[in-house]
Amino acid sequence: MSLRAFPRSGRPMQRAVVLLLVLSACGPIPVSVAERQCAERARLAQQPRGELAIGVGSGGRTSTEFSVEVSSDFLAGRDPAAVYDACVRQRSGLAPTRPFDTVPR
Repeated sequence: MSLRAFPRSGRPMQRAVVLLLVLSACGPIPVSVAERQCAERARLAQQPRGELAIGVGSGGRTSTEFSVEVSSDFLAGRDPAAVYDACVRQRSGLAPTRPFDTVPR
């Protein structure tokens, strides 16, 4: 349904509702959700993560895959606990409920 389907007097109201919905998506998230998301970021600040896959396909063809994930926090030498704390505060607007070293893997 387009905004053209509404009478001219209703357009500002419809736009206001759409704007409020969009802005509400930008708001803070619950602390528990932020902690889960930020724990992964902090783990990448501790050390890079890599993966190696080797396989043999039909006809004896071999294939290899190698990937490495390195965060800018790791390269900058940032403390993983500080990365976790700042991330949770930024996403939820609140302090974490538990320190990074107690977050389960």
